[in-house]
Amino acid sequence: MTEAQQVSSLIGDIYDATLDPELWTRVLQKGCAFVGGVASNLYSEDSATRTGNIHYTWGVDRHYGRLYYDRYIKFNPFTTAQLFFDVEQVISLGDIVPHEEFRETLFYREWAQPQGWIDAASAMLEKSVTSYAAISVIRHERDGLVDDDTRRRMSLLVPHVRRAVLIGKVIELHKAEASTLADTLDGLTAGMFLVDKCGRIVHANASGHLMIGEAMFVRASGGRLVACDPAANQALQDIFAVAECGDEAVGIKGISVPLPPRAGDDHVAHVLPLTAGMRRKAGVSYSAVAAVFVRKASLQTPSPLETVAKRHQLTPSELRVLLAIVEIGGVREVAKALGLSETTVKTHLRHVFEKTNTTRQAELVKLVAAFANPLVA
Repeated sequence: MTEAQQVSSLIGDIYDATLDPELWTRVLQKGCAFVGGVASNLYSEDSATRTGNIHYTWGVDRHYGRLYYDRYIKFNPFTTAQLFFDVEQVISLGDIVPHEEFRETLFYREWAQPQGWIDAASAMLEKSVTSYAAISVIRHERDGLVDDDTRRRMSLLVPHVRRAVLIGKVIELHKAEASTLADTLDGLTAGMFLVDKCGRIVHANASGHLMIGEAMFVRASGGRLVACDPAANQALQDIFAVAECGDEAVGIKGISVPLPPRAGDDHVAHVLPLTAGMRRKAGVSYSAVAAVFVRKASLQTPSPLETVAKRHQLTPSELRVLLAIVEIGGVREVAKALGLSETTVKTHLRHVFEKTNTTRQAELVKLVAAFANPLVA
């Protein structure tokens, strides 16, 4: 298959996974083959408590998967650093810590190296104050480090995975058939509309009808779904117009379309094409080209970890040492916990003191505490 054919097939599978979550394993497998890797995870983690959950996985040995959450998650450089980057931004270990330093760590020596894993391409799909959801493709030694082509290929998939995850989070269709889409979604608290290429509403659930009646975010005009905000409405109408041509035509337009209200809380719309894959059956049944989900927007509050790092211009490596100093104490103990040499820890700590205008570890504890409890496990 050509690259274009591979991408087209993968995008179709990604969106089908919103209706049948069991397809995620196949999506991750095909994604590994396309991006270049030996394992892939769709997961969420909390940077403050150093806990997490793998929602879907492929290629990960169960023994090492259990070990990761039992012991090694707190040593993973991605766990504390991921929140510093933008949603959908593809990053690798090299963006967080020098590879020479990574190879010193306990995480690499005891967990990654025994599996032959050397790097990973990862991207956040959603983030909150201290936690995030992400997708990763893990590289084996024989694959080499993440390079520009790896990032490019990953970037082609990430926006679609994000849309599918956001919609899947709203609809939570664990075992529903695509042909019963409208009936299944009638009970959702989120507003749901099935629309044709002109934006004409062919079905709406109870919450959708209520939203139209209130006309705060969306309304009906001549039977068409219209956003009250002109810019948001133009974005939605553009998506509806191309949706009949399939997933690739919709592309990454309007993954999350903000709907500024006339009054009240902000809402957001997600659009799922219904003209390809297993979703085609639902679209044909209801003469619809897309399903639109309208829900309250999540509050985007900067992570305390992100705030500390940005205010003092700390690198991810420096922040890891700062947090370890606060949680554990001395240089020797931190070096052992992170699997680094004491010299490396001292170097990072010296930079932290300089950047934060402090001289003692007690001052660092006060500094971190000032950014509130989310940093405390």
